[in-house]
Amino acid sequence: MDEKMDAAATNRGTRWLTQAGVRPTRQRVALAALLVGDGQDRHVTAESLHAAASGTGEPVSLATVYNTLRAFCEAGLIHEITVDGSRSYFDTRLDDHPHFFWEEEGRLVDAPAEDLEIARLPDLPDGAALARVDVVIRLKRS
Repeated sequence: MDEKMDAAATNRGTRWLTQAGVRPTRQRVALAALLVGDGQDRHVTAESLHAAASGTGEPVSLATVYNTLRAFCEAGLIHEITVDGSRSYFDTRLDDHPHFFWEEEGRLVDAPAEDLEIARLPDLPDGAALARVDVVIRLKRS
């Protein structure tokens, strides 16, 4: 990434954080620039974001990446999508939309929302409100 693009990504990441009321520390800005710096939506794991940060020379621990992703979720900047009990992905696209999960590759991608139709949800328990519905369609190569 050249210096001009790097500055643009950093500026975009800083704006993204400050608009959500998240204090833009050096490490948060570096991770935000990787997540939204080019304006594209991302599906990342903590490990893949840590590797990307390490590739830029940004000294950040995996624990800091996990904590930062949790803080970004709490601020409403990203959504966590749990694919199985041991693997979570973090999505920068915030609207309701389904996902394809390629099992062999461990890759999560957006699926076309216009093709999904949920006819009915079960009645919610007393005292519960619907937060969101995550749809993950698992795929394997045929």
